[in-house]
Amino acid sequence: MKSVYDVMQLLKRFGIYVYTKDRVADLEIMEEEIKELYALQMIQPQDFQQAVLLLRQEKSRIIKTL
Repeated sequence: MKSVYDVMQLLKRFGIYVYTKDRVADLEIMEEEIKELYALQMIQPQDFQQAVLLLRQEKSRIIKTL
């Protein structure tokens, strides 16, 4: 995984689509969904770590520009 788009594609494989018109809220919801998938052992630890890192980096980048 190299981008937030890749995280969205991972979630899409499980039928999870996130779009609220608020990018920061979308990132937070995606992180919660990733955590849930990991807790249910539906994704690998490496995918979990990469996804959470990407989502947090993007969220931080957006907040800095506000």
